[in-house]
Parts: sequence; structure tokens; C-alpha cells
Amino acid sequence: MKHTKPDESLDVHQVKKTCDAIRKEVAKVVVGYEDVVDDFLVCLIAQGHMFMLGVPGIAKTTLAKTFATVTGLSWNRVQFTQDLLPSDILGHMFYDQKDQDFKLRKGPIFGELVLADEINRAPPKTQSALIEAMQEQQVTIEGKTLPLPYPFLVIATKNPIETEGVYPLPEAQLDRFLYRVSMDYLEPKKELELLKMKAAHEDTTIQAVEKEWITQLIGMHHHVYADESIMQYIIRILQETRKAKELVIGASPRAGEHLLYASKAYALIRGKNYVIPDYVKTVAPKVLGHRVILSAESELAGLSSDKVVFDILKRVEIPDILETEVYTGN
Repeated sequence: MKHTKPDESLDVHQVKKTCDAIRKEVAKVVVGYEDVVDDFLVCLIAQGHMFMLGVPGIAKTTLAKTFATVTGLSWNRVQFTQDLLPSDILGHMFYDQKDQDFKLRKGPIFGELVLADEINRAPPKTQSALIEAMQEQQVTIEGKTLPLPYPFLVIATKNPIETEGVYPLPEAQLDRFLYRVSMDYLEPKKELELLKMKAAHEDTTIQAVEKEWITQLIGMHHHVYADESIMQYIIRILQETRKAKELVIGASPRAGEHLLYASKAYALIRGKNYVIPDYVKTVAPKVLGHRVILSAESELAGLSSDKVVFDILKRVEIPDILETEVYTGN
């Protein structure tokens, strides 16, 4: 059986060098969470947005800010509150008395990396203001459509333990996030390393990676090879979510598209120019966990969407083709 070979002109060594440089600089400020830094890299390459879950004080904001600094992205932070209005995010028109004309005052959405902190504290109307921006990289203000910067990433955070004064995120908005990532407490060894770093109280200087390298990374996943057997594997996973009795809504076609893109981007940060099934299995829980909806019975039984996705991945047949056979055309 013949297969199209991967693009050998793709400079995966330069990609790995860039990713390693980013990891090294971020590690100067943030101890641990190396896997989350990789998640940021996947979202940067695939131009997808990230939804971060984690209790207060585990460096969600610090990690996002440091990543933006290292990659040279301009960044804005929006603290979501119950009285936040869509215009507080997007911007608004105002009358300039000096020029006697209406002008646009741009909101914080006009940044390359936008941190939507505690996004679930704002009502659905305000949350929904992000949907057009996340999907189409543009916003409409009083009938005028404006493009957003490129690249453009939204990093939204949520405190999963608070239940008062918060609102659920619209399903349409959740479906726009490429990744949902959960940040847990550091292991004791890493936490000790963090305390030692704080006790030293030394100024940390981080350097931005060359902008040209970052620019080359963005969108490079489109050049990564995925065999048809990988695409069939993704389709089987999607179909299984739609048939699972634990779920009332399975993964959308957009979820399949994002799963393919995330798998390709993950291959790149692993130094490969092709996708293998293990890469799909690695990124699938982060791509699918927030897109499926549990049945009432499953919620009462204490199941989580992540657990259901993991179980689905265990029972979906993995492509029975050797990596050397698929990716060398033998």
C-alpha cells in the first residue's frame, strides 16, 4: 500500500530549536507546568484559543504573560466581572469635540494575546462578545467591522471551585476553544524549587525569541502530513462520542477539524513532520473534553466529560499500520 510521504522540506529542526528556546525562557519565571507550555505552543502554531481551569494562585496569569513576553506578542488582560459590558472588551465610538467627529476607542480585544481572566464571572451576553473575535478574527462595533491583529489568541481562565456569582459559558463559545487545559498543584519537588527561587529574590531577565522564528511557527501545522488512516481514526473517535450513552451531545465537525490541527501542531513540537495515532490520543482529551455534554444520569453518577473521552479513546480501534509503512511510502 503506497502513501504520500511527508514534506521533507519542512524544517522540523528549526521548529524544535524555537520551541526549546521558548520553553527555556518561560522556565526562568514559571516552575513546572512544562506540559502546559507545550499546550501554549500547540495553540500558537495552530492559531487556536485556550480555556484554562485551575484554582487561584497556580500561575495561570503569570504563565500567559510570560509566554506572551517570550514570543514577543502584545498582550492585554481583561478581568471579567458581573458588570462588564461587551463594549468594555470590544471598544466603542465616542464623539471627539476637538475634531467634531466620531472616533473609535479600541478595547483590549485588540491585542495579539488576550487574557480573559475568570471569564465565567461575566454574564452570557458579555461572554458572547468574544465569539466573532475568536472565530473570524474580527469584531463589529456599531455596524463597523474591524480586523483583529495577527496572530490572535484568547486565553480564558476559570476557577472551577467557585459556584456563586458565576455563569455557564455558552456552548457556541466553548466550541471555539481549541484546547481546554487543567492546571493542578505542583508536585512537592517542583514546589520546593519554586520556594527556593522566590527565597533567592533575584531579578530574572527573560529574552524574547526572534520574531522571525515565531512568525514561521504560526500556521506551520498545515505542512504536517496526516495519512488518511489518521483522518479515519479521528472520524471514528467523533462518531463514538455521538453514540456514547453517557453523552447527549457529541463532538462537532469543528471538533474534528481542531483535533486534526492540534495533532499536527503537537507533531511539530515533538520534532516530527507527520502525525501518528499517539499524538491524536494525547491531544484528544484537551480538544474534546469541553465540547461534549454529559447526560443527566452521567452527571448524577459523578462522571466527567474527560473520563468519558478517555474511555472512548480506549475502545476506538487504532490504525493497524506501522509508522515506517505509512510515512516512508513502503
